[in-house]
Amino acid sequence: MGSSEQLDLTIVIVNYNTVELVCACIESLPRGIERYSYRVVVVDNGSVDNSVQAIREHFPEVIVVENGRNLGFAAANNIGMEAVQSRYYLLLNSDTLMCAGSVDRVLDFMEKTPDAGFASPQLLNADGSLQNTAANFPTLATELGNKSLLRLLWPSRYYQKRFVAQEPLAVESLVGAALFARAEMCSEVGRYDAGYFFFIEETEWCWRAYKAGWRSYLVPEADIYHLQGQTAKKVPLAVRIEYWRSRYKFFRDHSSGVTFGILLTGLLCKNTLNMLLNLVAAPFSVKSRHKFRLALYIFKWHVLGCPKEMGLSGK
Repeated sequence: MGSSEQLDLTIVIVNYNTVELVCACIESLPRGIERYSYRVVVVDNGSVDNSVQAIREHFPEVIVVENGRNLGFAAANNIGMEAVQSRYYLLLNSDTLMCAGSVDRVLDFMEKTPDAGFASPQLLNADGSLQNTAANFPTLATELGNKSLLRLLWPSRYYQKRFVAQEPLAVESLVGAALFARAEMCSEVGRYDAGYFFFIEETEWCWRAYKAGWRSYLVPEADIYHLQGQTAKKVPLAVRIEYWRSRYKFFRDHSSGVTFGILLTGLLCKNTLNMLLNLVAAPFSVKSRHKFRLALYIFKWHVLGCPKEMGLSGK
């Protein structure tokens, strides 16, 4: 690892009760980076699974920042970026594993692409299959329409879940599991909006950068394993609420009141219809009973005035 003088890269990993995953992630880092200087910062969001002790015992070179409580993904990453200054940042999920040379390849690309504010390697599932890495900016079409139909009708506009890029490709936004960010871009447009606890924070950041003239690139010659879904599996109802809250915040902040009103009305109608259809099918299908439970929880959240306590940020 390099010294803090003219450091090339700061790798920030946010951890919340994922001791085995985060240790495996840190252990894999040398496979991905050989030609650039870097430091690793783990920001712990109040874990109670002995994560901090394990990291300090097995990886004494890693900087550990203890928040004492769960501040959310965006706020914790901001703290990590503030801890160590460098030319680039890699915001890395704790459930990722490096492939050989992946960091070097992305940084090589960013070095020769001055408008690259963000970049990401291709994300892979545990079995090596492609994982969704690019995302569209949220619009009324994406949020109220059928995304599968949009992808079918306009494949070049709406990214397929496992589309294959043959060369570096400028996309609207990137999935935040392994997000590279240029420090110069951060100085101009800011960092994550800490008002997002979980979900859409990387999309909103890419949106602000895009409006300022920066671009986001998928770099397919680099790849990284992402063992996704750990938090969602533990608290699926709270996760669903947090997604709805983040989606509302994006439209409030970046669209007109009329657009937000259309979104709210449309989503409530879709959820109510979904709830009723799955209620009818519930006696015959376990999947329908699960979908009904989720839709009912979202309906209840709205009736109660969208309380913070029902989402992840209230846990």
